Amino acid sequence: MKKIMLVLGTRPEAIKMAPLYHELKLHPDLFETQVCITAQHRQMLDQALKVFNVKVDVDLDLMKEGQDLFDITSSVLLGMREVLKSHQPDVLLVHGDTTTTLAAAIAGFYAGIPIGHIEAGLRTHDLYAPFPEEFNRQVVTKITNLHFAPTAFSRQNLLNDGVPETQITVTGNTVIDALFWVINRIDSDALRLRDVCKFLNERLSFSWQQDRFILITGHRRENFGDGFMQICEALKELAVSYPDIHFVYPAHLNPNVQVPVNSILMGLPNIHLIGPLSYEPFVYLLKHCYFVLTDSGGIQEEAPSLGRPVLVMRDVTERPEAVEVGAVRLVGANRERIVSNVSELIENEASYKKMSHVRNPYGDGKACARIIDVLGKIK
Repeated sequence: MKKIMLVLGTRPEAIKMAPLYHELKLHPDLFETQVCITAQHRQMLDQALKVFNVKVDVDLDLMKEGQDLFDITSSVLLGMREVLKSHQPDVLLVHGDTTTTLAAAIAGFYAGIPIGHIEAGLRTHDLYAPFPEEFNRQVVTKITNLHFAPTAFSRQNLLNDGVPETQITVTGNTVIDALFWVINRIDSDALRLRDVCKFLNERLSFSWQQDRFILITGHRRENFGDGFMQICEALKELAVSYPDIHFVYPAHLNPNVQVPVNSILMGLPNIHLIGPLSYEPFVYLLKHCYFVLTDSGGIQEEAPSLGRPVLVMRDVTERPEAVEVGAVRLVGANRERIVSNVSELIENEASYKKMSHVRNPYGDGKACARIIDVLGKIK
């Protein structure tokens, strides 16, 4: 029996690792599964763990007010030293590109434990965009033994970096597994569906299941300052120009987001500023929205799976597959480009259909089964 440890610290990691956790738990004869959380983000992480019924074995509980990258990196590295020494997993699984992923992978490397990297091979080839994620994932690649690439494009990035072909498996992205799992659970459970709709009805003052609305997410560090000012000014202009379109913005709690959002957008009748959402209501909004305006990463994969066009408020993306097939456009944190592209999707039905009717490049919802197959063959 192999002892597999999953390490995660943020809500996106929890969402994308949760279906893998449950898949591992289906094979108790093959795997002893352990979950270690760093709580790099405490509240939002806990929400996701609860939604997906993930049992935590080790909680480093590292989040503290005012923490920065120095604090998180050093705390995770030192905390994982003791965890790995006492639990001695056979394989350490990390996900994506967070600071938790970087520090946990380094700890595993120092301890001589094989590392499996979920969502491996994403690249912008610009260490400062996004920052520090691009640096994190490139470093993790150097010390990873099992690279689980979501797409053929990611696989090629790894090959270009000198990773042996035998160490790479193209799996699809586990976020699609998570997305389908959650939506199916909501739609098949009348009580859960009622609770999700009640929750959203209490926060949104329009008929979100019938009326057209644009779902907005934004929190990237590189957009702080002028970038968020331009984003908010664009949203204000659009809200005035299209009074029949609603704009739903679950705003991140970071003051760098809250200050411009509240100062520029507060009081506009068709802009709905609400608090951060847990995964179930967020996914259900995603399912019902007209399209998405975001600077986030994972939503670039989730939205095309539901036929929702995505305008990405970044200049580069590590997820170019959806751009290539036409489901995603890069518009930057630029007022004019945001306004023109949003206006086009609202006014031009042909443009909207062209973006919404494309094949999802991120997989079929069976990524976890492919990962399990590889883990089961480790000697």
